[in-house]
Amino acid sequence: MTSPAIDPVQIAALDHVVLRVADLERSAAFYRDALGCAFEKWQPELGLLQLRAGSALIDLVTLDGPIGREGGAGPARDGRNLDHFCLRLVQFDEAALRARLAAHGIEAGPTCERYGAEGYGASIYIRDPDGNTVELKAPPG
Repeated sequence: MTSPAIDPVQIAALDHVVLRVADLERSAAFYRDALGCAFEKWQPELGLLQLRAGSALIDLVTLDGPIGREGGAGPARDGRNLDHFCLRLVQFDEAALRARLAAHGIEAGPTCERYGAEGYGASIYIRDPDGNTVELKAPPG
């Protein structure tokens, strides 16, 4: 007897939000000093500062860094402020996940190891109907 299929998209939590910022120091001070977010990690090769916000991360990316440049103009009416948000999944069965997404006409990017609120784990990027990037991330380990 086969066991019932497990839904490959079971969201456990919001893992992180990535914001494109015009002034990294000003934004870092706001989240750190005003909201109490603690320093987590600095990745200069990406222009990415990660701040701890409870169990999740708020990632700040410079507009002139590799990630920030992908969003076009800076935060304003003609530019995106949100780079992407990440949903941490309960499990990461890549084949089942890709099949589920394909059944809904959703194209998934390559699977990569990425750092998130709970450490490194496999993840893929997809786009929602409005073009927003959503990262689906495996549990750590």
